[in-house]
Amino acid sequence: MNIIDTHAHIYPPKIERIATTAIQNFYSRPYMRHNGSPEELIASGSKAGVTHYLVFSTATTTKQVQPINDFIMSQVQQHSNFIGAGTLFIDFADYENELKRIYAGGLRGVKFHPDFQKFNIDAPELFPMFEVLQCMGMYIIVHSGDPRYEYSRPERVANVAKNFPNMKIIAAHFGGWNLWEVGRKNLVLPNVYVDTSSTFGFGGVEPFVKGLQTFDPTHIFFGCDFPMWDHGEELRRIEQLHLKEDFLEDILFNNFSAFYGGIK
Repeated sequence: MNIIDTHAHIYPPKIERIATTAIQNFYSRPYMRHNGSPEELIASGSKAGVTHYLVFSTATTTKQVQPINDFIMSQVQQHSNFIGAGTLFIDFADYENELKRIYAGGLRGVKFHPDFQKFNIDAPELFPMFEVLQCMGMYIIVHSGDPRYEYSRPERVANVAKNFPNMKIIAAHFGGWNLWEVGRKNLVLPNVYVDTSSTFGFGGVEPFVKGLQTFDPTHIFFGCDFPMWDHGEELRRIEQLHLKEDFLEDILFNNFSAFYGGIK
């Protein structure tokens, strides 16, 4: 069976330790399972049978946007089983040309992490970017839900989805990291998809199972949240739920393949 990890952060060698330490501190984790290099991602996933990876990183300043996009595009070119998403920042002025550039470089989506980036995902300043993304047929991935901040509230993600109904949105962490109930209440929308990442690790089995029961079964993708978690651990926990085989195959591969327009 093919498996797509739809939530993997990767970093260049010179900053991977800095980046993973920052994530560790942000989420008050005692340690990270991995360091965040593309090679370690492949090693972790391969052991567990993962065949494809949706990879990205997040710019926390305007100056980081193009270097990060260059890195992700280079990794997609080097690894045939990598699917890449770019990054943008709220005050990146030349977003239209940057979107055209990364689209030409093989990237079809953009990742936002509003809590890292310190802006509301439904800020009016972002709407022109979303309009261009919608017109280009590109999707966005959004970290959704953090009780410490307002930036990524599921209600804000829903506001974006309703204002841009033809733009597909992946609301990470079952739509509401540590706000799973709020995510389930607000994000069952036609253009919203969810991934499973960091749900077991931070919430346990209950929000995972309730997410499976709430969202459109064709709109759920498997995500590991590498380098925070290990693919083998995540997949073993899913296996313990004893899901129907066809439903499991949809979550692990078929749903995202259909979303993306086909993956071999």
